[in-house]
Amino acid sequence: MPEKNSTAHVCLVSAQPIPNLTPLFDPTMAPSRVVLVVSPDMRRHANWLEKIIRPRGIQVERWPIDDPWDIEAVQEQMLLLLEQETPQQTQLILNATGGTKPMSIAAYEAFRAYGFPIFYVHPEQDRVVWLHPHDHPVFNLPDRIRLESLLMAHGAVVEGKLQRGPVHSVLLETAEDLVRDITQLQQPLKNLNWLAYNAEKEGRRSVTLDSRQQADGRLMSLIDLFNKANVMHLKGGELIFNGEDARFFVNGGWFELYVYEQARQLRPSGKPLQDIGRGVVVKREIRGQRVPNELDVAFLQDNRLYLIECKTRQWAGRKGDRPGANAIYKLDTLKDLLGGLQARAMLVSYQDMPDHDRRRAADLGIKVCAGRDVQRLNEFLKQWIN
Repeated sequence: MPEKNSTAHVCLVSAQPIPNLTPLFDPTMAPSRVVLVVSPDMRRHANWLEKIIRPRGIQVERWPIDDPWDIEAVQEQMLLLLEQETPQQTQLILNATGGTKPMSIAAYEAFRAYGFPIFYVHPEQDRVVWLHPHDHPVFNLPDRIRLESLLMAHGAVVEGKLQRGPVHSVLLETAEDLVRDITQLQQPLKNLNWLAYNAEKEGRRSVTLDSRQQADGRLMSLIDLFNKANVMHLKGGELIFNGEDARFFVNGGWFELYVYEQARQLRPSGKPLQDIGRGVVVKREIRGQRVPNELDVAFLQDNRLYLIECKTRQWAGRKGDRPGANAIYKLDTLKDLLGGLQARAMLVSYQDMPDHDRRRAADLGIKVCAGRDVQRLNEFLKQWIN
């Protein structure tokens, strides 16, 4: 194969950008130049790719095509590209993974006619398969993409700095206690979530307990557990949160930290995950507006995005409410928007989920770990990745 500093990858831009990017992160394949073959409807996707490619010191050019479904016209435009490049020293290599089927076929035939190399990135196995010539060996791509780049490739910008570090031991111990006693604490946790939510709704850092709540032994034990973690305390009949971060921790933030730490400790190939972050705030531009979304836990493995939504709420809503369905559909949408066809999603719920919501999640390919199964979350995560 030609030296990397004398090669140019010709990439067919589509809504699935990762197969165009991963070979550029491989030091054995990284080219000096990339030519993006762009149809009118893919210009925005090309913009996202350029923002990732240029900072790596790789030149980027565009080769526009008019109709990605007109195979003869695309072939003419690809032949024109090859004729223009022939006198130069740069060796063109086709990445035939993206684009429409007619684009891929037309580009393949043009490159094959000129005897130029052609490869394909296997979407499931994350490896390079050479289509021409056939004597190049198949090989796995390195896991070098970070969360910021993968999300940017799908048009999402990460706000602020990603939280990647370990969870504070005291907070983690509190979360582990809550999971260990899940069957006894599910009901009092519902009540405490309601109290923490009302404190936020009223813009306060405290909430008053009524006589019934003060007489609830399990609720008092739960409050004592959080008190030991120094996130809230009880003064008279007033439940006082030690700051907004503390209130968020009580109102379900602890569960996000627990799930994050369970994922962070995974070693699927005997080494840490490719990348992981929690509380990831991303913004996407939709109809001229920057729309934010928060990802509780997101990680990468084998250049694939995994999203985890963490919930401590109860799923039995008022008549007509569909909290389970709404959470599942939202997660399914984010999975596709932010990670493409190969992304995966999981909903982890402290409270058990109704069977109809579990079936709905299964139909959409979303993994569910809920109720007592949370105590085996590590096993669920390992099976999910493998």
